[in-house]
Amino acid sequence: MLLTYLNAFSSSGDTIERVTDTASPAHQILADPVRVLAEYRRGDFLFATAERTILASGVARELHGADLAVLDEALTGELADSAMPIAAGVLPFDARPSVPARLILPRELRVTGPAHQPISKLPARPVGLPARLLAVPEQARHVDAVRRALAAMTSGTPGDLRKVVLARALDVTFDDDVDPGSVLHNLIAGNPDGFTFAAGLPGQRRTLLGSSPELLVRRSGSSVVAHPHAGTAPRSADPVIDEKNAKALLASAKDQTEHALVIEAVVEALRPFCRTLHVPPEPSLTSTPAVWHLGTEITGELRDPDVTAFRLACALHPTPAVCGTPTAAARRLATELEPFDRDYYAGALGWVDAAGDGEWAVAIRCAEVDGNAMRLYAGGGIVPASDPQAELEETTAKFATLLRAMGIDLDPSR
Repeated sequence: MLLTYLNAFSSSGDTIERVTDTASPAHQILADPVRVLAEYRRGDFLFATAERTILASGVARELHGADLAVLDEALTGELADSAMPIAAGVLPFDARPSVPARLILPRELRVTGPAHQPISKLPARPVGLPARLLAVPEQARHVDAVRRALAAMTSGTPGDLRKVVLARALDVTFDDDVDPGSVLHNLIAGNPDGFTFAAGLPGQRRTLLGSSPELLVRRSGSSVVAHPHAGTAPRSADPVIDEKNAKALLASAKDQTEHALVIEAVVEALRPFCRTLHVPPEPSLTSTPAVWHLGTEITGELRDPDVTAFRLACALHPTPAVCGTPTAAARRLATELEPFDRDYYAGALGWVDAAGDGEWAVAIRCAEVDGNAMRLYAGGGIVPASDPQAELEETTAKFATLLRAMGIDLDPSR
């Protein structure tokens, strides 16, 4: 429904202005991505991709909870009865009453084409100089956590752990409040592909924002696409080194194993919903300005047209790309070894319309903004062949996406 409409708009370039009363839910199609981004305010939902930019403002109706099946059923009813054609929101890494999923039916919806090209022509927006930076945990403790994870995998612990994802954080404090809109502007300018996003979190003060390379799932009619990523190498400004890193990633037995575990899990999660699935035999290289990834685009056709994009996202999340496998054992070990609660990092973020179409991205390369404080997150997949120091360096490379958008050029492992 909405996705078909947006695709038609993207190809036509037409502009449709809002005509409904301002007190009622309203939506409008705009031709100027710069204008849309300028209208973003803290707490809004923004989702910018290579195809379109969606800005959902205000809250006509909010749904939240830890039981995703109940939330899916309630959401379907809300969309059927609403004049607003879309719901948008965020899933936490591990939904529970204290960290619930949050979905909104916005009061206003603005949609436009891709924002990267027009935003990249504008100057970067200042975010401010950090007054304090703190690695959580410090790098030596993260290396030790990786060693402990490797020991757990090789000791035959219950659950036959095959992979666990361990994350670390970087706390950045400023003298003044951080403007999420400025960070978003710089993220869009610096990341032409993938999914740049912002979402207000429960309580309305905190904002989750970032630029993820990874599509969790997209549904358009009966068509389903997932594009999991696993396996990482740093980018380099030297084209010779950059190409060498990319080729080494493709040839890496460790990274191929890590990637295969993710593909296996995604296929098994999608299989009950799809009458057909196409899985390429080998992963391909994908990239962000900061890192190379191994990625595999999986496509399928739904059996049941009533299965929504949100339901598919709930079925897939969390994939081994952000948790590990088997899920329960990996989540327990990550919780034990990480000195913080992930909250909405490594969750999912996206939208769904009344027809069930929608698009959800994995919430990585992201940060939570709370007043003058930001917590940046980066993680890496640990398999038996992992090297602890290399895993530390991988998280350092991943921090670069947010650090560059904040105008910070330093080693985040300090």
